[in-house]
Amino acid sequence: MALTQVSSNKCCGGFQKVFEHDSTELKCRMKFAIYLPPKAESEKCPVLYWLSGLTCTEQNFITKAGSQQAASEHGLIIVAPDTSPRGCNIEGEEESWDFGTGAGFYVNATEDPWKQNYRMYSYVTEELPRLISAHFPADPEKMSISGHSMGGHGALICALSNPGKYKAVSAFAPICNPMQCAWGQKAFAGYLGPDKSKWETYDATTLVGSYSGPQLDILIDQGRDDQFLSAGQLLPDNLIAACTEKKIPVVFRLQQGYDHSYFFVFSFINDHIKHHAKYLNA
Repeated sequence: MALTQVSSNKCCGGFQKVFEHDSTELKCRMKFAIYLPPKAESEKCPVLYWLSGLTCTEQNFITKAGSQQAASEHGLIIVAPDTSPRGCNIEGEEESWDFGTGAGFYVNATEDPWKQNYRMYSYVTEELPRLISAHFPADPEKMSISGHSMGGHGALICALSNPGKYKAVSAFAPICNPMQCAWGQKAFAGYLGPDKSKWETYDATTLVGSYSGPQLDILIDQGRDDQFLSAGQLLPDNLIAACTEKKIPVVFRLQQGYDHSYFFVFSFINDHIKHHAKYLNA
């Protein structure tokens, strides 16, 4: 599968690059960002996948999170895909900020007209890792996953649905129980239809209840002053209760004064990369 380099910038001794390719899962042209640490010049490196939130592209994380320094120090490749297919000419895909373009929700859609293109779950868990392993000095046995908001939801469901595939998982202000919040209900109804048993496949709080696999240490940071927390969109308490019941270790940190923005992500990204490095470099 051919890759076209869109940009390349020297950063923290390594390179921050963006590529585009024709996606077989999404049936459109897709971009992803990849940070290659200095270590990647001489050996294979573990890969941390980062999933961004609503309205984001591959650019938000690489320009705002400040992840490159810690990735360079710990020898991690970081891959940040786009958040949805683009330019599929689906009626209604540009109508709202929380559904359609920029809002793929990391599910495989089953409803028309979305099901042909909106397959972000398979793109993130299967197509993209194959692509990265084929074209970059990545160790396919050492992957982990993280994300913010909708992407935090994505990271959690990818890790919980694929026991052993990811060495660690973390999230910033994730949508923890999408079946119970307005964002999730809108997206799931549109992409998956009215059958709520299909929704359960993509709800982290539900998935925790049926998880059986290697121990998964979950790190979650949440801003106490996050407007979406107070609006009932994130529902971390539901996830924590489910993890406690299943004895799945979760470190949940409520950060005083922080909101939902990338200023919050920037403030704690080093802790998260360190969390992943502990497992990826073990």
